[in-house]
Amino acid sequence: MRKVLVIEDEKEISDLLEIHLTDLNCQVTKANDGKVGLDLAINEQFDLIVLDIMLPNLDGIEICKEVRKREIYVPILMLTAKSEEFDKVLGLEIGADDYLTKPFSIREFIARVKAIFRRVDAVQKTDIDNTIINVGDLKIDVQKRRVILNGERVELTQKEFDLLLLMATHPGRTYTREQLLNTVWGYQYNGYEHTVNSHINRLRTKIEDDLSNPKFIRTSWGVGYWFNDSLEN
Repeated sequence: MRKVLVIEDEKEISDLLEIHLTDLNCQVTKANDGKVGLDLAINEQFDLIVLDIMLPNLDGIEICKEVRKREIYVPILMLTAKSEEFDKVLGLEIGADDYLTKPFSIREFIARVKAIFRRVDAVQKTDIDNTIINVGDLKIDVQKRRVILNGERVELTQKEFDLLLLMATHPGRTYTREQLLNTVWGYQYNGYEHTVNSHINRLRTKIEDDLSNPKFIRTSWGVGYWFNDSLEN
């Protein structure tokens, strides 16, 4: 049974979500206050957080930022009203996995939740012989989600780590920007391929010595990116 935290101050919505999440065999914990929700997100383990943006005491964006800052990698599905300005790019940048605009259909909500769970299951089933991937002077600790370069830890965001792990586990394979976007963020972000570029650029500044001639993440011009498969393990 998966555990889901619903942080939503509108009781009718949170009760409705609880009913349908329970039908998906989920155990639901609810919070109607931002600070209470953040405390639960930090101190308990969940498989998904459904997070409203406008909340009493602490808004959803700050909650999302704080959760990611603490290296908690639970998927986050954000909810926003039509009257609120919420940029998809902002959601990508702060670490949200998906978002829905109110009012939304329950069918769409269930589809998004199932898609998130499928992506999580796919990542967990990735065929990696060891939990440590060594490529040259770069070490990726899959289980702890840590990256070590020349003996020093490199601080990566969730998406930066996911991008690096995906490509490092498939060295030599070229991924288009659309493929990276769909795999790491999900289908709902189609059209935001430029976000992949910005994440790749930031990732390179953290792990590459020479940005003009990157050693790890190479560019296939006009196509996408690939992880160098000629490096010694």
